[in-house]
Amino acid sequence: MQNRVRELRQSLGLSQAALGEHLDVSRQTVIAIETGRYDPSLKLALRIARQFDLTVEEIFDDQQ
Repeated sequence: MQNRVRELRQSLGLSQAALGEHLDVSRQTVIAIETGRYDPSLKLALRIARQFDLTVEEIFDDQQ
């Protein structure tokens, strides 16, 4: 699944660790999401969307 997490995180000047703290996940989880190795649960995807004030669909794209 493609996503814009890295782009959005960097636009806010957040480190992977800082975003992880905001989302209550590890830095490694943020890295795995950004690289596409891990698809977040619906609950986590919603937290990510709220963090960036966007919809889940604006961040994640299942079209490959």
